[in-house]
Amino acid sequence: MKALAVTDIAKFELQDIDIPKPTEEEVLIKVSYVGVCGSDLPRYFEGGVHQYPQILGHEFSGIVTEVGKNVTNLKKGDRVAVAPLVPCNHCEQCKSGHPQLCLNYSFIGSRRPGAMAEYVTAPEENCLFVPENLDLKIAATIEPLTVAIHGLERVQTYAGQKSLVLGAGTIGLMTVLALKARGVGEITVVDLNPHKLEIAKKIGADNIVNPLKENLDEYFKENGLADLVLETAGNHITQVQAVQYANRKASVVFIGTCTKPIEFEPEQFELILRRELELKGSWMSYSAPFPGFEWEAALRYLATGEVDTTPLITGIYSLEDKALPLEKMREKDTKEVKVLYEIGGQENG
Repeated sequence: MKALAVTDIAKFELQDIDIPKPTEEEVLIKVSYVGVCGSDLPRYFEGGVHQYPQILGHEFSGIVTEVGKNVTNLKKGDRVAVAPLVPCNHCEQCKSGHPQLCLNYSFIGSRRPGAMAEYVTAPEENCLFVPENLDLKIAATIEPLTVAIHGLERVQTYAGQKSLVLGAGTIGLMTVLALKARGVGEITVVDLNPHKLEIAKKIGADNIVNPLKENLDEYFKENGLADLVLETAGNHITQVQAVQYANRKASVVFIGTCTKPIEFEPEQFELILRRELELKGSWMSYSAPFPGFEWEAALRYLATGEVDTTPLITGIYSLEDKALPLEKMREKDTKEVKVLYEIGGQENG
């Protein structure tokens, strides 16, 4: 089979390798579409992989072509979306119903071969059956939607809640979609990229704010603070702003992963006390029974059309394009949000 493997820092090779064999509890999947996640960028450009070579790709859909002998709920020809986390199922966190906090997990596309290939194996329990009415292209966007849903579930939400999303990347825009489905109140999105802000407006944001054009302090002084803040950019500046622009008794959820030190001035940090803020971290997108209600909810949202991720899909590439989609994602003021490699497409297994 063809597989796109990272073989060194900023180096992809399109290789011909053997089709993997599923274990007794696994299935073999012919990959239809696989998305590029922001976390794949440091894996490719900065050597952030566990070993070389590494096949990336953890947001994917496909068709089952082979099942292990102990597999009971899937058969050849089933259309599936796949949860990439492979928990150990033995540690205290797994046994207490928190697989996202597993102490000894593996991960498809990171710690084991991913879906930037024609075929990939996955445990049966990681596979969600995709109904016929749901496009496999859309099914490949389930994973980032579950991240947004998990973040919302970390706090109490309510109708009419004034919400602020910091960051309009894939997770930020998925968060807007999840907020709309949840039925909260006014949604404001902040980002530096005008193209992504326009998509945010298109999918349901009430207000979009570009700090390059508007002073945020003045904006929130005039328009009021937020009752719910979701930080999705993973930026050391927006993680401070998440506290600054939170109202009294507000909930703040940190979803984005930061790579730089975060510095609070004393008066900024004191806002956590003075406003009695609720701060929550959100990690990945799983719960019990595995893979979790986040995945069932995301699948239902997409299958019913209650959530439409189509506007977020901005580019479709082939494995032969190698690093082109990743390079485009890194461009300043990029128009790319969710880019996919089309591998098997919609064809039957």
